[in-house]
Amino acid sequence: MPGAAIKIGSKQAVEPVSGPAGIAQVQGNSAAQPAWGVLDGIVHLLTCGSVDDGKSTLIGRLLWDASDLPEDTRQTLRKSAGPDGEPDVSLLLDGLVAEREQGITIDIAWRYFDAGPRRYVVIDSPGHEQYTRNMASGASHADVAIMLVDARHGVKRQTRRHAAILDLIGVRQVILAVNKMDVADWSEKLFREIETDFSSVARNFAFEKALAIPVSAKLGDNVARRSQHMPWYDGPVLLDELARVPGRGTASSGEFRMPVQLVLRGGQDFRGLAGTISGGSVRPGDRIQDALSGREARVRRIATMDRDLDEASAGQAVVLQLDTDIDVARGAVLAGPQARPISAREIDARLVWLADTALDAANGLLLRTATDLVPIAALKVRARLDLETLAQNAAETCTTNDIVIADIALGRAVAIDLFAEHRETGSFVVVDALSGATLAGGIVKAARETTADMDTASFLLTDDLLARGVCLGLDPADAEFRRRAEEVALILRAAGVVVSTR
Repeated sequence: MPGAAIKIGSKQAVEPVSGPAGIAQVQGNSAAQPAWGVLDGIVHLLTCGSVDDGKSTLIGRLLWDASDLPEDTRQTLRKSAGPDGEPDVSLLLDGLVAEREQGITIDIAWRYFDAGPRRYVVIDSPGHEQYTRNMASGASHADVAIMLVDARHGVKRQTRRHAAILDLIGVRQVILAVNKMDVADWSEKLFREIETDFSSVARNFAFEKALAIPVSAKLGDNVARRSQHMPWYDGPVLLDELARVPGRGTASSGEFRMPVQLVLRGGQDFRGLAGTISGGSVRPGDRIQDALSGREARVRRIATMDRDLDEASAGQAVVLQLDTDIDVARGAVLAGPQARPISAREIDARLVWLADTALDAANGLLLRTATDLVPIAALKVRARLDLETLAQNAAETCTTNDIVIADIALGRAVAIDLFAEHRETGSFVVVDALSGATLAGGIVKAARETTADMDTASFLLTDDLLARGVCLGLDPADAEFRRRAEEVALILRAAGVVVSTR
């Protein structure tokens, strides 16, 4: 889940700041000015990489050089300047007390700034391996990722892990910022070696663009202005490259998808299906279908808080009133009749394991989609990604931060898409059935309507679990204790959970 936004000054606490009129004011070089009039919109920008590679400093430098920070904030940071006279711009991002004490990022910091007509939503993620789950959470919101490496150390194991997570989450635009070039003597040879290493890593993933840029976040070289210390580099500076990233668009041209979040009733005649459209578009008069049951109806009305719409598309939260009251509830997925999601009982998945404990097949697991919660009958790990070689090695279990290929059999059918085709309805999380804690995040690589012959693990309903809940205060030998145990097992089996008792 996103961390709290770190805000400095009253202006940022209310709204994003306004940036300069154009990039020439940032760079002081009109010749390098990008076509701001062509590319605009909102871009969600993630920073990631290994610990202490300078993520917070890099984003702080962008905020310092390219945004309209209040003067009182600038004066405060100037007091942090060291002997070289440079302010500690990382303080714009590291907002938690624990972060400032340790000098690392722990939570996700969200900041906003404008440069020309573009608005950037900056997601500064932690680099320490212990907080990989926070990085994965931030990546789920990103359009482009800046991966940082220390020029003295190059690509690390954590860099490869972050690249794999970006690929899994679906981030397709990646920029490698080779940072701290100032302490690496501005070495072209060192940069080219890291650039080659990164290219070999990127070839293992489905990135549409992977570009390396040498920078010094502390001094600002090649961040928002071209470096005078690296004349051998003739590529774009970081802010130029960000200006070329396509803004966040919608999937309005694809197939219609809307996971139902709530059924609304008003008066005697109104029954509406509320949700956020995750793909495609819909108009009054269009035929739509419940993905699981196949029941169809025609859209009579598209309602919002203040008015009815003639059309709604991806990203809009709406209420659809149908001409026929089909039997759907929260968890259903509405789609166009020509391209339904898969009514899946088994999926091939790619997971990043986020829990502090290893996978335990004896524990009850649930699969949570955008609006549905489905019992997992079996989860079988087939392979684990080797972060040194990026090969997929055979494995049967996984633990914290592992990235694995797994087969998942479900207790009942769920409406789901392939992640490559529909990002919102093709992703999920695995949660613990008892605590509700998130154990893993995953994407759907393939899905089938029937299950193969997988060994389904049963959920063990022990006396100890019952005694802490519905049988609190009862002796396990009592008839009432056994009756309640049988009722709980009956309800779980009806929901599709394979249950055994002891």
